[in-house]
Amino acid sequence: MLVISSREFRQNQRKYFDKADEGEQIIVQRGKDKAYALTPISEDDLYFSAEMIEKIHESARQAQQKKYIEISTAEEIKELLGL
Repeated sequence: MLVISSREFRQNQRKYFDKADEGEQIIVQRGKDKAYALTPISEDDLYFSAEMIEKIHESARQAQQKKYIEISTAEEIKELLGL
């Protein structure tokens, strides 16, 4: 793990982005009580990918068409989950 100051990070961003891409853990220290982890993300890390947005739209369509199951008890939840 590499801990650097925010000034060092600003002056050498490319270097630290490259290190993060290579798997190095980079912590950017900002002041005495703030720190940030520099972590590369992939398409899978994004919360709302195109596929996820389509699933949300499909769920909304199903709800409008009243194509859903109402569950109101713990027993119904267990039955749905096969527990």
